[in-house]
Amino acid sequence: MTTSVVPTSFADIAVSDSAGAGSAVLMIHGNSSCKEVFRHQLESPLGARLRLIAMDLPGHGASSDARDPAKAYSLNGYADAAVEVLARLGVERATVLGWSLGGHVALNMISRLPGLTGVMISGTPPVPGGMEGFALGFKQNAHMALAGSADWAPGDAEAYARATAGADAPFAPFMLQAARRTHPIALSTFFADALAGGADDQRRIAETAKLPLAIVNGSEDAFINGGYFASVDYANLWDDQVFSLDGLGHAPFWEAPDRFNPLLERFLAETSAPL
Repeated sequence: MTTSVVPTSFADIAVSDSAGAGSAVLMIHGNSSCKEVFRHQLESPLGARLRLIAMDLPGHGASSDARDPAKAYSLNGYADAAVEVLARLGVERATVLGWSLGGHVALNMISRLPGLTGVMISGTPPVPGGMEGFALGFKQNAHMALAGSADWAPGDAEAYARATAGADAPFAPFMLQAARRTHPIALSTFFADALAGGADDQRRIAETAKLPLAIVNGSEDAFINGGYFASVDYANLWDDQVFSLDGLGHAPFWEAPDRFNPLLERFLAETSAPL
């Protein structure tokens, strides 16, 4: 695996690239996280065969803060940044795995990346824009309140990082470091834009996009309203089901890669070039 920094018009984006030379897969992390959360995919046999690319969003991880926060710290801005990263890496055709915020970014990439072959999301309700959509897809609790706050008290970073990993999931030091590092302006700017309806209508995307959409959640996710997913009339839901992995939290790919990775591998086999 190699790491590099890709200069873009949004920020200098830190990227990890697996050893594989096969079809490209872009992996996008969640709010106040970083690319290292995909370690169990990057270092897996799948990463040895395919080109798995994990990026740090602007204002997150080892990427720089945004050059223009109002431009970058929104779903549309993050999606445009991800498309620019792929272009600068010479990748024209890719599948995207997006987790939580990264899943929302992936959905917004559908209209922006002609070479997108499929999207897998985890912990990402495809909701309409604005406050009403937010209320439909997400639980209203202390964890969600922290997600959009630019003013964290002592202890908030660890509480949030542990909640995103999952109540019973392994916890790694990089998770706390990532939560503490995230540019505070990124949190407040992104949520203000999203609640004001600045993002694309993601329910409409899920109900009209023809490319395959896979959804793999944890049944004990502390952030999302699991029942919401059944209300969406998907245009092309992979395997005709929303997967809910029993007993797992917000990051099933991290908590139980032995259960998540086979689903990812099968999805990639069906949506990209042969493995």
